[in-house]
Amino acid sequence: TDETNREDTSLDTIVPVDPNVPYDMKDIIERVVDNGYFFEVMPNFAKNIIIGFARLAGRSVGIVANQPAYLAGVLDIDASDKASRFIRFCDCFNIPLITFEDVPGFLPGYTQENNGIIRHGAKIVYAFAEATVPKLTVITRKAYGGAYIVMNSKQTGADVNFAYPSAEIAVMGADGAINILFRKADEATKAKELEAYKEKFATPYQAAELGYIDEIIYPRQTRKRLIQALEMTENKMQTNPPKKHGNMPL
Repeated sequence: TDETNREDTSLDTIVPVDPNVPYDMKDIIERVVDNGYFFEVMPNFAKNIIIGFARLAGRSVGIVANQPAYLAGVLDIDASDKASRFIRFCDCFNIPLITFEDVPGFLPGYTQENNGIIRHGAKIVYAFAEATVPKLTVITRKAYGGAYIVMNSKQTGADVNFAYPSAEIAVMGADGAINILFRKADEATKAKELEAYKEKFATPYQAAELGYIDEIIYPRQTRKRLIQALEMTENKMQTNPPKKHGNMPL
């Protein structure tokens, strides 16, 4: 009963202008899905990633989303396991996957490294790459480094990728990059290069030029564009190579 072309102008102001200010990704999800109903799964485990079910134009979809309101939405071992299992569940039962992405990277630290963050993070990219259901992505803000790649990017086989004008698709944040690239420069040079870096990389336009983003959309158009993309990919026919199984990083 929810209008497929419905636009919610409040979506335009949910993502803060300051990239370091948190927001609740569920505020976006609930405004996009049918009748504002999102059935979250495992809400109290690995809160930095959100998984759950919803409907778009009556179709069941599985949603995987970073949660900037908790640990800035980084990927850690628990979040990687939680997401990859859900992705494989949706693929098992032919449920299309929608990813809402705002990820600054993988969580650093001795404990994460010692317990195999790379192996666990690889589970997500394996699960997304192996899934043959329709796969859509919306980049709301940060999409940095390896975490951008694993979160259903074009490079790993996503079908349709959207980005908000506030999206930043880069190897790392502007401040960190400039402090590495121009560590010996004076403050005036750093400030000048910082603005140039932001203008070039802290936008989705270069990624769109390279074909990594299909369309840059206004946030209020999210519901309409996702429904159109689901209709376009409804009859997607993709099969994995005829092998018994792949070698998942367990």
